[in-house]
Amino acid sequence: MSQQLPNFRQGMTIQEISEAANRYIESEWKILYESMHHELTVAFEEMEDAAYGLYLDRLLPPVFDRLEAAGFSLEEKLEENDFVIARRLIFRNSLEKWGVEDNRSRIFWNVLRDRDGHPIGSLLTEIPHSHLKFDIPSSPIHYALEESGREQIVLGIRRIKE
Repeated sequence: MSQQLPNFRQGMTIQEISEAANRYIESEWKILYESMHHELTVAFEEMEDAAYGLYLDRLLPPVFDRLEAAGFSLEEKLEENDFVIARRLIFRNSLEKWGVEDNRSRIFWNVLRDRDGHPIGSLLTEIPHSHLKFDIPSSPIHYALEESGREQIVLGIRRIKE
């Protein structure tokens, strides 16, 4: 990976944060996808959708690490049965309702808090993927929502996708 790391700072809006994260994702996702494709194709045969977690474990932590280094918090108290990928994406904070089997879309959300603990909004992470073979048909993408409550986030995701 070429590591075109995003720069975050306190005072940024959730929209500015998603735009900076998207510049990083756009510069890195395909390079990483191509370099890991064979490994992840084999993994998909054994573990199906969990192979996408292996990919995201490499792609997304630099975004989350840089946010935390800038004083933002994405942490949420984990529950006993939570499944987490990329260190910050919790499956109970996601929806997968869009697309066909070879081009599905799962959207995760993280409520982002500033240095003082105040929510500034939610960073959404959309992961396009196939359920038939290992394939990421287009770039993962971040969206910004000003909402931070679960019901409002779900409504916001539906506005974006429907």
